[in-house]
Amino acid sequence: MTTSLVLPSPAKLNLFLHIVGRRDDGYHELQTLFQFLDYGDELRFTLSTDEPGVRLANPVPGVADEDNLIIRAARAVMERAPDNLPGVTIEITKRLPMGGGLGGGSSNAATTLLALNRLWQLDLSPDELATIGLKLGADVPVFVHGHAAFGEGVGDILTNTNPPEDWFVVLKPECNINTRKIFSEQGLTRNTPRIKIAPAFEGDASRYRNDCEEVVLKLHPEVNQSLKWLSQFGPARLTGTGACIFGRFPTKSAARIIWESKPSGVTGFVAKGVNISPLHKKLTELK
Repeated sequence: MTTSLVLPSPAKLNLFLHIVGRRDDGYHELQTLFQFLDYGDELRFTLSTDEPGVRLANPVPGVADEDNLIIRAARAVMERAPDNLPGVTIEITKRLPMGGGLGGGSSNAATTLLALNRLWQLDLSPDELATIGLKLGADVPVFVHGHAAFGEGVGDILTNTNPPEDWFVVLKPECNINTRKIFSEQGLTRNTPRIKIAPAFEGDASRYRNDCEEVVLKLHPEVNQSLKWLSQFGPARLTGTGACIFGRFPTKSAARIIWESKPSGVTGFVAKGVNISPLHKKLTELK
């Protein structure tokens, strides 16, 4: 049995995010296009027969273990496993900002599900892991399946797509955004007309947008300021409920030129959009 595993936990972008309705249970019906980035966190999993249970080597500041999606994912898998499993210590190298709309927590949860499924030799299928993941967060299934996708429902009904693998400048203004607050705002658009599966930005790009963007920009002037700056160089957009915004560029060099001129005090990174998750590429290499 393999006793340790180091895996990436990549970011995602919502290349667009349309809110097409609201369900009776209060959740919103979405249409979105997910693409991964070749940038993210890294998780190290180490099994131990001496210490049962699940432990974080470096707890996330301000996040109780009971609320941490890594711990919750590990315990959810453990419920499907035999009682005599070795314990696991999980160490995270955190690069993705919290509250950025990049799916960091959901990605961490998915990496944990896939890692422990392999380390504990549980042989759960991707669909079974995605079902477990959906209880943790609506974005977890796309990270579990690991392919760029057109998402519907709450983002969990996925159809694989292959948008262009462009380069992105991602900026993180100095604020954290509460997803629940954005979705509860009265001014949020909730009736965008449904579109057919969009494998990329075809035709008129103005058809695509992020319906959360207008609300976020009103509540967070710093996001508005960064968006206006990045929009000088081409279309820029909010990802998820923010706070991160992104602009797409055809080459790494073009993206780096813009990145080098970003305003002081704004953090972020340059990364390539990829349609196969770096997590799944790594797992395939390890087979």
